[in-house]
Amino acid sequence: MPAKPPLLLLHGALGSKDQFATLGQKLSETFEIHSLNFSGHGGRSVQPEPFTIHSFGRDVLVYLDEHKLEKPNTFGFSMGGYVALWLARFHPTRIGRIMTLGTKFNWTPQAAVKEKAMLDPDTILEKVPKFATMLKERHAPSNWRTVLHKTAEMMEGLGNGECLKDKDFEAIDHLTRICVGSEDTMVTTIESQHVAGLIPGGTFFLFNNFTHPIERADTGLLSEEITEFMTKA
Repeated sequence: MPAKPPLLLLHGALGSKDQFATLGQKLSETFEIHSLNFSGHGGRSVQPEPFTIHSFGRDVLVYLDEHKLEKPNTFGFSMGGYVALWLARFHPTRIGRIMTLGTKFNWTPQAAVKEKAMLDPDTILEKVPKFATMLKERHAPSNWRTVLHKTAEMMEGLGNGECLKDKDFEAIDHLTRICVGSEDTMVTTIESQHVAGLIPGGTFFLFNNFTHPIERADTGLLSEEITEFMTKA
């Protein structure tokens, strides 16, 4: 029986690889599933250095080396998709096809201020205590407040120019599918279509009725689309 091709799953900001449990199980029928927690996430220790797309990209490169993976096809949710595209741009020989879902591309100072405002620990604790409890449990033993602060600083950096530019997307030489949900209030169809159009091998796909959180996605439909894109000739 031939070995299954590897498929790497990358989680989003404030997330962890555990969020892919159901999706990974469905995809495991076709693929050998790989996933990792970025530094400071899912119980990994928070490093002194800032959270950056660059540092998370290095996390992936270390994982690929440790598991001897060569150019795995990759699905990235939200920030995970951004990390995958960063790898395609700056380490193109290390990654294969890419599919993103709910990845934000329109990073401006104004957008960063808006995103950062939603990451205040005290506000979250007061208004959505269940979310605060989930973050505390997800990232333990790391301090969830530290994870929030460092994520907010990363978004501020993206808004102030530490983001991929149009010329970077134009230089990506990988088959790529940029996806977004029709009900996503964090990422627009316009910015997703724009980036899909910049990437020479890029296509755009709209998931009807999908919102932003990966937990609310129809994993059956999502796994079908991932499988179709990653395996087509």
